[in-house]
Amino acid sequence: MVQRYWYTKRVGQQATGFDWDDANRNPLARHDVRPEEAEQAILDPRALLVEIEVSSGEDRTKAVGMTASGRVLAVVFTLRGEAVRPITAYAPSARLTALYFEQRRL
Repeated sequence: MVQRYWYTKRVGQQATGFDWDDANRNPLARHDVRPEEAEQAILDPRALLVEIEVSSGEDRTKAVGMTASGRVLAVVFTLRGEAVRPITAYAPSARLTALYFEQRRL
């Protein structure tokens, strides 16, 4: 629960927007994910924080959330300044999807 609260608070209260360019739109497109879907999954109030890691000197977060159309996505993102910068997004494994729905029931 602590990790989920951290994720919700940090993204919901500190971020002012999303940082998009071809470098992060293209990896999403390879997985048939639109930028607005990634944003919706990140901002899902029931999003599940899966892991936090440091890559190339910056913290990256992988979260599982649902889009407005009901699609569940795994989204890797980082915070750069006050902006959320998605790195990639894709359909999560069956295990992560089940974990997301289990956590939603709590």
